[in-house]
Amino acid sequence: MKRVWKVFPYALMALMLLTRCGNGSASTVSLQEFSGYSGEVVLYCSMQEKQIQKLKAGFEKRYPDITMQYYFASTGKILTKLATEKQTGHVAADLVWVGSSADYIRMKEEGTLTPYLSPQAINIHPAFLDEDHFYTGARILSFVIAYNTDLVPESEAPRSWQDLLDPKWKGKIIMTDPGDAGSAKYFAGTMLLGDAYGEEYLTRLRDNECMLETSTSGTHVQVAQGNYPIGIGLDYVVETMAEGGEPIAGIVPEQDGVSLYSPIGMVAGGPNQRNARLLYDYILSEEGQKILEGSHLQGIRDNEEREGADIETILRNNMPVDDWVIDQQSGEWLAAFDRIFFEGRITPR
Repeated sequence: MKRVWKVFPYALMALMLLTRCGNGSASTVSLQEFSGYSGEVVLYCSMQEKQIQKLKAGFEKRYPDITMQYYFASTGKILTKLATEKQTGHVAADLVWVGSSADYIRMKEEGTLTPYLSPQAINIHPAFLDEDHFYTGARILSFVIAYNTDLVPESEAPRSWQDLLDPKWKGKIIMTDPGDAGSAKYFAGTMLLGDAYGEEYLTRLRDNECMLETSTSGTHVQVAQGNYPIGIGLDYVVETMAEGGEPIAGIVPEQDGVSLYSPIGMVAGGPNQRNARLLYDYILSEEGQKILEGSHLQGIRDNEEREGADIETILRNNMPVDDWVIDQQSGEWLAAFDRIFFEGRITPR
């Protein structure tokens, strides 16, 4: 299965943005011209709360008359909340920022999002831009094999997804339930739809007594506390916890990387759309991206040097999968995942 990236006429978009900016500086228009705006803006986000708070501080320093409110929850809870608000006609969110582009494909089709072409899009790799401008990638997440450094020497830690099937890790592995977190949903979909893995791999992982946690943060806490010395985790969560002194580290698999881009989108009918555009631009700006990168998040701008792998390397090393297929077939493969992990178990999800 081959990853399909839809790329719209990028040169035309760039010309349009530069024309709009007048002086050729997209970031100048988006971050300085509207300094007189006031009120609030509401972000629904599944990113770790510490990172959201740092972004909030930077945005409110840039726009002191605008208060950035946020609702922090798992992707599943956020999508449910958005659907309820849309159904009742009382939309509170202005921007949504959850796990993967697969979630945005569905939101776009259901009319949850409204299009917006940010002036900052000129700095974003075309692979992370929706051709109809309903969402734009804002960060990159990479899955790692997390391990407890007090219990597992670095030299003995698993280095590939296949290593997790080793009997010596039986009953010692934990991952996040894909029914609860958007990033975990993407990981499970990639594995189930991947030619080299599929149901056979997940069945063997289950037989090795891999357990499920109901949240991304919970998975990493379980590893750090030593309840499960090995976990399928996310790079930025592992690095943030390690910086805080927790005994946890992560290893990027030697092959078949699983990375996803996490987009932002404007919510249709949001009460503060003018301020939402400012926050949207700020998140994608050099300033906003530096705040994210300072919190161990992989930035997404295409014209900057970075400590980790460059974007082209990440794209090239990713396990090939089509995000559209992950979304369109999600019911089928989630049912397959549940059948593998829950049938015959005493404790249900």
